[in-house]
Amino acid sequence: MKYFLRYLIILFFICSVTSCNEKNISNDNKNQVEHNEEMFITTMEKHLSSVSKRDLSTLKSTMHPNGKMQLILPGSEIINGVDGFVEYHKEWFNDSTWTFETKILNTDIGKTFGMAITEIVYREPERDGKPYFNRMIVSYDLEKVNGNWYIVKDHASSTEKSTDKK
Repeated sequence: MKYFLRYLIILFFICSVTSCNEKNISNDNKNQVEHNEEMFITTMEKHLSSVSKRDLSTLKSTMHPNGKMQLILPGSEIINGVDGFVEYHKEWFNDSTWTFETKILNTDIGKTFGMAITEIVYREPERDGKPYFNRMIVSYDLEKVNGNWYIVKDHASSTEKSTDKK
């Protein structure tokens, strides 16, 4: 009986320690996932804001460090590489009349790869004598490199334009 009681006490102790460690590991994993998601959203918001502000250097800081990038726009061929992406935006940013409203609709974030779906409303005060808007759904793919998230794909699809025939 004495050995049995000692055995139960040791077993209880081992189970208690194991249970505590599992809770700590679970909390650590949860914190890592939350931190990863926060970093992803921060990168997305930084990217979208830099477009709205026409801030080319901040925009470029959200781009993949090895130049990996694809820009897919309606009615045009794919623009490959960070240099092509930046060059496209440099020309577009020269026009200071447009506005760009953004909203992140949903995300799917993994450990090293994630995507975000956004709604973007692009407006010009005048195009062909009338106000112009283009409501788009834009998907972004991001890759995590050395602990940082970077944009690797931007794929825009127009859903409604002021010039659509009704």
